[in-house]
Amino acid sequence: MTEAADLDAVIRGFSGELSALRPAEGPVVDAHTHLGVDEDGQSLQPEALIQYLDEAAPGARACAFPFHDPDRTPSYRRPNDRVLAWARDSGGRIVPYCRLDPADDPVAEAQRCLGLGARGIKLHPRAQAFGFADGAADAIFAVARDAGVPILVHAGRGMPRMDALATLAARYPEVTLVLAHAAVADQAMFAARLADHPRVLYDTACMSPFDVVELFARVPAERVVFASDVPYGRPVSGLYQALRVAALAGLDERGRALVAGGTMAAAFDGGALPTARAPRIARVRPMSGALLRVGSYLLMGIAAVLSPGVGRFDVARMVPWLAMARAACRDPAPDAAGPALERIDGALRVAEGLVVQSGPEALAAFGLIHGAAVIAATEPLTATSDS
Repeated sequence: MTEAADLDAVIRGFSGELSALRPAEGPVVDAHTHLGVDEDGQSLQPEALIQYLDEAAPGARACAFPFHDPDRTPSYRRPNDRVLAWARDSGGRIVPYCRLDPADDPVAEAQRCLGLGARGIKLHPRAQAFGFADGAADAIFAVARDAGVPILVHAGRGMPRMDALATLAARYPEVTLVLAHAAVADQAMFAARLADHPRVLYDTACMSPFDVVELFARVPAERVVFASDVPYGRPVSGLYQALRVAALAGLDERGRALVAGGTMAAAFDGGALPTARAPRIARVRPMSGALLRVGSYLLMGIAAVLSPGVGRFDVARMVPWLAMARAACRDPAPDAAGPALERIDGALRVAEGLVVQSGPEALAAFGLIHGAAVIAATEPLTATSDS
């Protein structure tokens, strides 16, 4: 086979599996997307967002809000207005959130944007350098309560302990709080302290599938919502990860439909959230050592590309980690993990041919590598004496 044919075959394998996992009924809603421009150089226009959504599911929708825009003063007014306008022109595909800075008249800006059609609020405590123990955060939650809209909060990389947010959320049980990035900044704390909160959701915009698996072991599946963090991730990859973990958790089509978008649509439409059941994945579970090694090496490679301070996005930094992962796939006694190891190795072989290139080829390689890591973390296995 040619390199192009190999790539096409691997992509067809992932696409076919996603089609089988994706529910036939119900909305697909990406709970975490950006629009406009960011100080870090990233940008995304509405046309590109719609194109990415279509790759994940025809007609998929997205909750969208401004980046950390250089044009944010005063009060994120101009970036918010752009997102609101793009949403109005999107035919319902874009659900607009307003972004707020608690130090810059947030209540007035929230009320202005909600009056213009905003359906939610985005807060980024790392970018805006604020905490949740002050009056400004409390006032924002009060606005969300009165308007019946969700608040999405960055709860991922770069955050200190977030106990103050849990304390604040507990005072506002009427407010739908979406903890971004699988709440990895303080996942165990949130899961324990907010277990009885009726409207806390966790989005799956997270590069590590192991974090998403553990999320399903900590919180009800009915409180987990698909998200991609596009353009930092891609909706098609994010949906594949969320639904493969949901399948590992034993969710049927109806349960997967809630993760894919049903729960998030209920949240921004002000509806009742689905009844929460106990977490579906055991906290202690069997794992293939070979697959664990493969997944670990791939995530080390992803970290080498994405770590702050390493300069431009260069997928070639993954080359040594791909070699390590492929070596772990060459297991002469793979036991039940054999088919997964073979599939992963096939994807990584194609990725190795793309990873040293630039542009779309490098991005395709990154997608294949992340997909391989998802398989490594989520392959359902039965423990045997050799495992």
